[in-house]
Amino acid sequence: MTDPTPSVRRGRHASPDAPGAGAPGAGGLYGAEGLRQRRAVPAARHGGGPADDGSTGPLPGEGARPVPPRWTAGGQEGSTHPSAPLPDLPPRPPGAWSRMQRRTDVHPDDDATVAQSFADAPGLFGGEPDDDPAGHHPGDPHGWDDEHESTGGLEVIGASGADDSRRSRRGHDDGGGSGRAPRRRSPLAVVLSLVVLAGLIAGIVFGGKAIIDLVNPPSQDFAGQGSGSVEIRISVGDTLSDIARSLVDGGVIASVGPFVEAAETEPAARGIQPGVYAMRSQMSGQAALDLLLDPATRLFSRVTIPEGFTVAQILQRLSEGTQKPIEELQAATADPAALGLPAYANGQLEGYLFPATYDFQPDDAPVDMLRAMVGRFTETAATIQLEERAAAAGRSVHDVVTIASMVQSETRLDAERPDVAQVVYNRLSQGTALGIDATLAYGLGKNGNDLTVADLQTDSPYNTRTRAGLPPTPISSPGEASLEAALAPTTGDLLYYVLENQDGKHFFTSDYAEFMAARERCAAAGLGCGG
Repeated sequence: MTDPTPSVRRGRHASPDAPGAGAPGAGGLYGAEGLRQRRAVPAARHGGGPADDGSTGPLPGEGARPVPPRWTAGGQEGSTHPSAPLPDLPPRPPGAWSRMQRRTDVHPDDDATVAQSFADAPGLFGGEPDDDPAGHHPGDPHGWDDEHESTGGLEVIGASGADDSRRSRRGHDDGGGSGRAPRRRSPLAVVLSLVVLAGLIAGIVFGGKAIIDLVNPPSQDFAGQGSGSVEIRISVGDTLSDIARSLVDGGVIASVGPFVEAAETEPAARGIQPGVYAMRSQMSGQAALDLLLDPATRLFSRVTIPEGFTVAQILQRLSEGTQKPIEELQAATADPAALGLPAYANGQLEGYLFPATYDFQPDDAPVDMLRAMVGRFTETAATIQLEERAAAAGRSVHDVVTIASMVQSETRLDAERPDVAQVVYNRLSQGTALGIDATLAYGLGKNGNDLTVADLQTDSPYNTRTRAGLPPTPISSPGEASLEAALAPTTGDLLYYVLENQDGKHFFTSDYAEFMAARERCAAAGLGCGG
């Protein structure tokens, strides 16, 4: 707030020759008389009465201005001579000074609190204007305004300075606010706060990266062709991503990305076959793809089972081709149910291991290999409608498979198979013994060419020379052509056949005399027709 009468407060325009302008001991500025003189100066300055030197004119540079009456002395209004008696100031009300002191305890910006404090003080420091016996009214330009009265002279001005100093110590600012400055924090607290903040930021950064890497692993890649040997299995239905994950799990490649990217630009990658592959450790994605596409990388045992092989022969071939112990293979045949045999097999494995070429992986178990062969049989049976056609012909599926096994053993030529099947069916219908030495050889565990005259007299359910009807089981694994012949034999009255040449061709006839003549020709040629 700007002081409306600065010259009055500090007496800067008082004449140096005026009484009271000297030392305080002469009734100067700090004495009671000085106070009266100070209060008289404004009237002298404005021409309202004589100055201290007796003059009545205005001060130099000032015009005469009317002065409203302020004091009454001796009944004369407007008398301002220093000798005129001044009314005594009213005694200071009790508690007024303490209220002034309490100003230093109030927030400097809390105007409402300060205003209320002064409003509560009676007399000189508050109350109605008429309560002031000296006629001090707020807003009077020539008197003491509220600010002047509240300060009580220079002594209080100094107190105001102390108040300002106290405000500075308390940390108050001129802009208001909460009233209290924040407490200064120690350097150690600041350092600890920064450390905690840095830890939080690092946790967020590294934690977020870990989550991103978990959802979308970075595409790391090894360099070069790798080393060592690692076997990787690729299963049926595996996608390129599945194959890549198997390679990552086996330590072949570093991550899925590089391999998949290389495979997506290589059309041949779509033709990677199931199986076990010989790979190397720590290969680049491109190098791993190139090695998978090399046919020599695929590890398997390719075993061909010829048509007409018996179970014993098949097991031996599997053992030789896969390096599986024969005992393990034989043990696998003891549980036909685990092999997936069809119900019409009656628990018999013979005849139901389909002859074909198989690729077995190094870790395939014996039961897996046998199950695969039975599965191939059921697939073929479904293709040729074995069950439906056997039922239409009035035969059991088991009998059809048994006849097909005999047809399979009696000729090497597919064109002759329906004729051999016709001979079997004609003899069965007549109740005549089949006379097929292959059944007897199967029962004896021999090759048909190794039979002796004594073997022909063996009492065995597989000796079709001495027993009519079919043997109890198939005697070999028939191929598709033999199965088809058993389902659809040729029509006619053929009852006999005998080997005619070294190419495996047979002579077929329904006449017994023709059969005997052909047999003599076979023996003469040394084709193994006997005597």
